[in-house]
Amino acid sequence: VMTRVKVECDTITFNAAVSACEKGDRWQKALQLMHVMTQKKVELDTITFCSAISALERRGQWRKSLQLFTMMLKTGIEPSMIIFNAAISACEKGGQWEKALRLFSVMLQTEVESNTITFDAAISSCEKVGEWEKALQLFGSMAQCR
Repeated sequence: VMTRVKVECDTITFNAAVSACEKGDRWQKALQLMHVMTQKKVELDTITFCSAISALERRGQWRKSLQLFTMMLKTGIEPSMIIFNAAISACEKGGQWEKALRLFSVMLQTEVESNTITFDAAISSCEKVGEWEKALQLFGSMAQCR
């Protein structure tokens, strides 16, 4: 028989829950948990934002992804490659090629390492709207990085 124990939730426990929401395709619940974290003054960290932005990316919620990305920057958290990739992919899925390329440009300016996922999402965002010249330009810069 399990008994109920009152435990104070911290960043780690909330992050586990937000990550579970990401994996369970429950982006709305992930955002609700982030709101609760803010209300309870539990610190949001890179893992929190990464899981939430990734959850949004899965469903093409590019506006909300960019809002969280901006919120993250305002809190002073440096975006990782995974966070950039998720935000770029969200823009790609939402047909927002210019926003995807803007994020890609910021990523390069801040010297955050990129990978094939980064380039794939940026190139795909151009391809989806017929911006083949931009796609080829990105492909060329990818070849130069290697």
